Amino acid sequence: MKKGPKHYQQLARQFPTVLEAVENLGSAVRAAGPLDTKTAELIGLAVAASNQSTGAVHSHARRALAAGATREEIQHALLLLISTIGFPKVAAALAWVEETIKKYEE
Repeated sequence: MKKGPKHYQQLARQFPTVLEAVENLGSAVRAAGPLDTKTAELIGLAVAASNQSTGAVHSHARRALAAGATREEIQHALLLLISTIGFPKVAAALAWVEETIKKYEE
């Protein structure tokens, strides 16, 4: 089982075949196109911020960092959303990302 937040781990224990299918779908979709991992994670980060999904913002930020994204690239990906989703949502996502980056740097 993949590591992740406690809630994710609980879902994986409760519904192992569902979570396995979700993970396999994600892997298949990422492998189906020409985008590199960093770009795909920045797109996922933008969608997560648009939905105000704190957990997904943390997750995609971690994965973007692991794929080589810089703090500046992550911040810029979010700033690009201001005219679309509004400053308050972007400001919240930037705060969540900062938490993730600090933990990642430790």
